[in-house]
Amino acid sequence: MDALPVSRRIALLISAGMCLLALGLGLGLNAVAQPAGKLPSVHLEELTWTEVRDAIQAGTTTALIYTGSTEQNGPHLVLGKHNFIARHVAGRIATELGNAIVYPVLPYAPTGDSAARSGHMRFPGSIHLSTTTFRAVVRDLALSALAAGFRQVFLLGDHGDGQNELSAVARELDGLWVTRGQRVFYVPAVYVLQEQQVRAYLSVVGITGDGHGGAADTAELAFIDRQGQWVRTDAWARSSNQTEQVSGVSGDPLRADAAMGRTFIDYKITNGVRQIRELMNDVRR
Repeated sequence: MDALPVSRRIALLISAGMCLLALGLGLGLNAVAQPAGKLPSVHLEELTWTEVRDAIQAGTTTALIYTGSTEQNGPHLVLGKHNFIARHVAGRIATELGNAIVYPVLPYAPTGDSAARSGHMRFPGSIHLSTTTFRAVVRDLALSALAAGFRQVFLLGDHGDGQNELSAVARELDGLWVTRGQRVFYVPAVYVLQEQQVRAYLSVVGITGDGHGGAADTAELAFIDRQGQWVRTDAWARSSNQTEQVSGVSGDPLRADAAMGRTFIDYKITNGVRQIRELMNDVRR
């Protein structure tokens, strides 16, 4: 190199440096890139549209639409109880299935009557959708998933009111889209069957009269509330010392614990995965 002109030597050094920089950048990008076929999240809102497109083309053809509710849950549980539980459960169901993406939780549901201030609408912070509106919104969400190219769309709900509407939307859309090779199903097991399992469990441990905001609701939220943000342990209310009309609580949340909550959440996940797989097996026959 000593025989080369100074300008030529400088050019070679710059070129070599640029090659090393490019190699370093490439290694850095590869270090953070996702493995082929591995999505960074099962939650739709955490993906780009191209990631969703590629996932569908690669076989992630199932969409989960889980509805929650924003409603009073007593003075000790935050209004978003159903939404936080729904997102957690849906994410774990999708992970178990291995071929599913979770749509953002619908945080509103029928909760009473706004004008009459009945049901949960007696309490500030509750949000109500009429059954007609709720059904229309769920229908549009499902149609969006079908338009995206998902072959199977499953409707699930964490709130009692609205279950009939989920079932009706699934029947309607499935009848319209089955000839196109796309299916829409309602998954009642995550709510209906889980409610039966919870009642049986509570009976065994001697907890009776449990209802809204009681031991079961509190236990489920306590289990997923890892940061201690959603359960107010200084604001317990029991139906034994305050009527449900006053506190919004039916049952005794003091009987709840996170271990109980883990069991109840696992019921939902196990029931959901099993029923979805059964429905898919029926389709393949």
